[in-house]
Amino acid sequence: MKTKSNKIFQIVVLAGSLTIFAIFVSCGRDNKNPDHQSMNMDKKQIDSTIVRVGVIDLQAIDENKDVMVYQDPMDWNVISDEPGKCPLCGMKLKEVSLEKAKENLINHGFKIEEN
Repeated sequence: MKTKSNKIFQIVVLAGSLTIFAIFVSCGRDNKNPDHQSMNMDKKQIDSTIVRVGVIDLQAIDENKDVMVYQDPMDWNVISDEPGKCPLCGMKLKEVSLEKAKENLINHGFKIEEN
C-alpha cells in the first residue's frame, strides 16, 4: 500500500513540475508586449516624412492654414496636414487643432517652434 501511494505521489509531483516548467518556458517568450515601433507589419508603406524630429514647426506643417492637423495619439511626433495612418504603428491619425497638437507635444517632451 505504501509503495502504491508513493508511486502516485511521484507521478503527481512529476506532472506538477512539468506543468510549472511549461508555464515558465511559455511566459519567457518575448511576445507579451511587442515593441510599439514594430507594430507596422507592412514595411513597404513607411512614410517617414510625417515623423517629426528636432524642433517641430506646427505652422509649417499646417500647409492649408485651417489651424488643424492630424496627429497620432501614441506617436505624438507623427503629424500631417492630411488624414492618414502612422508609419510607425499603423494607427489612424486623429484630427486635432494646432493648439491641441502643441499641448500634446509639450506634454510628451517634444520641442516646438514658437511662432
